[in-house]
Amino acid sequence: MTQETDVYMATATRKARSRRYLMCRPTHFDVTYSINPWMDPATPTSAGAGLAQWKGLHDLFVGLGHDVALVEPVPGLPDMVFAANGATVVDGKVLVARFRHRQRKDEAAAYLEWFRRAGWAEVHQAEYVNEGEGDFLFTGTEILAGCGFRSDRRSHDEAQEFFGVPVLSLTLADPRFYHLDTALSVLADDEIMYNPAAFSLKSREMLADRFPDAILATEADADVFGLNALSDGRNVFLPRAATGLAAQLRERGFVPTGVELTELLKAGGSVKCCTLELRA
Repeated sequence: MTQETDVYMATATRKARSRRYLMCRPTHFDVTYSINPWMDPATPTSAGAGLAQWKGLHDLFVGLGHDVALVEPVPGLPDMVFAANGATVVDGKVLVARFRHRQRKDEAAAYLEWFRRAGWAEVHQAEYVNEGEGDFLFTGTEILAGCGFRSDRRSHDEAQEFFGVPVLSLTLADPRFYHLDTALSVLADDEIMYNPAAFSLKSREMLADRFPDAILATEADADVFGLNALSDGRNVFLPRAATGLAAQLRERGFVPTGVELTELLKAGGSVKCCTLELRA
């Protein structure tokens, strides 16, 4: 078989699963403070450009048949567009975030209210600092949980008890990749891609042992937030500039779709940051 045939056959075996996502329009998007290395209040931002880019992502999801719910943006909370940070949802259970920085603390109340009004029965706010799917990524069998810059290590035990699934604790070591979802992406059940340089030595060893066939990102792809990606099992949505990762994904049978979210990257977020998966 040719390489092209191999890729075609692998792609044919990948199946997208209809997902339900929660997103938040960047109506109030701006960078007025700095809580990660990507944020510089001196850099001009455009809420209009951010909204247009965000809408492109939203419409892409809808066009592929995914169900997208919206939480109302709150004035004075410019980072609320990063809905992934608002909670973690597994098997109908909702663990709402508790943010580390005062600039984002009030977002938690908005997410608590949304889930309760939407009829989710088991909704609980984390006791320890826990920044939702920014640091908690579900593989289908376990939760990969990050710490080192945002979420408290104790929140990993709290999540394991609340959800009743195993949690693998990973330590982030590079402040540019301050959330787990900036350094690692779940592609399908027990398949991931990640940036080894973003993790402590012990965590790199754990990941290599647990996921020996993972896709490894180059420094260039990591630097354009290529790992802040989202997969529906077949289609992988990632920053357009992450061309190396896109090529590796094609070789594994995925369909990479480049998205332009450069305006939101000024606040340290991209595809995954904008998208919280609602697992009923």
